Amino acid sequence: MIINYNTPVTDIKGVGPKTAEHLGKLGIITMGDLLSYFPRSYLVYGGLKNISELADDEMAAVRVRVDMVGNIRRVKNNMSLLTLEVSDDSGNMVIKYFNMPFMAKAVRKGGYYIFRGRVAKNGREISMVQPKKYSGDEYSALSGSYQSIYPLTKGLSNSQLSKAVKKSLEMADFSEDYLSGDERDYLGLPDIKWAYRNIHDPGSDSDAMLARRRLSFDEMFFFVMYLRKNRELIKDRENTCPMVESAEVTRLIEKLPYKLTKGQTKACKDIISDMTGKHLMNRLVQGDVGSGKTIVSVIALLNAVSNGYQGALMAPTEVLAAQHYRTVSDLTKMYGLPFKTVLLTGAVKASDKKKIYSDIASGEVNLIIGTHALIQDNVVYKNLGLVVTDEQHRFGVRQRENLASKGAGPHILVMSATPIPRTMAIVLYGDLSISAIKDMPEGRKPIKTCVVGESYRPSAVSFIKEEIGKSHQIYIICPMVEASDEDEADPELKNVIEYTDRLKSILGERYRISYLHGRMKPQDKDFILSEYARGNIDILVSTTVIEVGVNVPNATVMMVENSERFGLSQLHQLRGRVGRGESQGYAIFMTSKSDEKTMERLGILAKTNDGFEISSHDLKTRGPGELFGVRQSGELSFRVADIFADADLLQKASDHADKILDSDRHLSAPENRSLKNELEFFGRNYLDFRTI
Repeated sequence: MIINYNTPVTDIKGVGPKTAEHLGKLGIITMGDLLSYFPRSYLVYGGLKNISELADDEMAAVRVRVDMVGNIRRVKNNMSLLTLEVSDDSGNMVIKYFNMPFMAKAVRKGGYYIFRGRVAKNGREISMVQPKKYSGDEYSALSGSYQSIYPLTKGLSNSQLSKAVKKSLEMADFSEDYLSGDERDYLGLPDIKWAYRNIHDPGSDSDAMLARRRLSFDEMFFFVMYLRKNRELIKDRENTCPMVESAEVTRLIEKLPYKLTKGQTKACKDIISDMTGKHLMNRLVQGDVGSGKTIVSVIALLNAVSNGYQGALMAPTEVLAAQHYRTVSDLTKMYGLPFKTVLLTGAVKASDKKKIYSDIASGEVNLIIGTHALIQDNVVYKNLGLVVTDEQHRFGVRQRENLASKGAGPHILVMSATPIPRTMAIVLYGDLSISAIKDMPEGRKPIKTCVVGESYRPSAVSFIKEEIGKSHQIYIICPMVEASDEDEADPELKNVIEYTDRLKSILGERYRISYLHGRMKPQDKDFILSEYARGNIDILVSTTVIEVGVNVPNATVMMVENSERFGLSQLHQLRGRVGRGESQGYAIFMTSKSDEKTMERLGILAKTNDGFEISSHDLKTRGPGELFGVRQSGELSFRVADIFADADLLQKASDHADKILDSDRHLSAPENRSLKNELEFFGRNYLDFRTI
């Protein structure tokens, strides 16, 4: 544990007001925040290679002679291109610089230089794009060292952030470690001080990965410990909202124009059994994208309302909340359901909120649908009997608890579209019973999926135009918000801002194109999503922020750029946004990597639409080296841990938590003092950032 965690960053030598302001934009306020802001990748300065030894897609350094400095020419998207032809005794290669015309004067024909960058092989041509240039002495000084690369914000350089981290490591007090030496030896983990130093400044790959394992273990361990303690508080809690199975539920199921699947039927039976049993329900309904979880939640809410209780449904976005409100309103009108529903979000006018608060407190309304607004202090429920949180992995644990605390002891139902293996779900959702919906509603067409390279792009554009011609809508996903100005930026990575501008210039004003990303203000994001849902946008270029989005039956194509940068499960979640209407849905996963390993990994998406099978494959194929950078698990995010690649750590964390609590349930033993303090610190300062 970092004893002086809350020391302000302004107390760190070299961090002035301006730098502190930029750090604040990244959520870095204290020294502890800074030390917990981990690198996204590392630059490793290895030995020099001959051109003939270079492998495709590797980062490497070569000492070469410049044989030709080409003319600077304009290429697509108003970019300039400078080409250098270089060679050594073993072969030739091409070096390309985009938007860096000054490099033409930084080298001379016949001169020898060291270039370090990512290698690309295309047929016989070997090339590097945007490599860094070094003199022999410069590279010798760096050889064998590692440079940490951090996510940045405008005005803050990697060098500034690295220096601040270095000073913090010198100042930090790591005098307490909740794991004893024997426990660390048993678990195969280093002490906490070593871990922090080597995650930020490793001496080797193995040091970086060992440091990461320790910090990953800590994240998972404290989360599991919190769940275990929370489970103790709610386990076998008396049913303070006793109910009977309502005839309204039976009537609705009989009137629906479709038959519930076996999974939906089983989930409904589990829920009704919980609500009518001796103990309060605390259940997770886990179902793949499009498996029909919404109607299950409506049935649960209908049973609560029919028994005289209020129900609350919390969604992660205002647009999704509004969508649920319309769905319930339509069902109420169509089948004469006893819902008196109100929509409560941050967008509701203050004058209207006052009336809504009054109606909730008096019981005039019995179903409240909304966002985080449902857990504000002003909201007082008359008799809250059931709390449903949709897209559970988007809410912090504490947010779920806060909503539950609004009642005397309501039943809790959480929904998740994340298809993780059941063994993991038992650990991660350790305080919940689990119902899994594995089958899909009758008539839901599997998404037709293809994994293609750049050569397919003209065909993809033509296909998109055809779909828009049929009055359908398109999603295009990019891994980045905007172009990075970092030293080692990959020009092949597509970003939302430039991509949208380029698409508009290519397609012209005939098509309505907008963009969406997580840095936008909530009201702006909700406006764009609403416009898309209304059909006023033909193509929405977005980051993965739409992974949890609205139901747009008219959207038929999901195209993902740089798809190799995403986890398989996240790609599966993304394609679940299309094909939700009567028309066939299509997913086009574009990749600039055509090697066998990449195509085989992505190929599983073309072979199956089963999210559970895909997540299992993700678990087997994702390596720790892929956890830094753009590609992340997306669905269940820790700061550094990953539930797929770190599955063994998750199990160790669970076993260790059980071992400690079995012998010292209240953590009152002297040897657990540090552990108790750190667990309390975790609960106070970290859970709000958790998204499981």
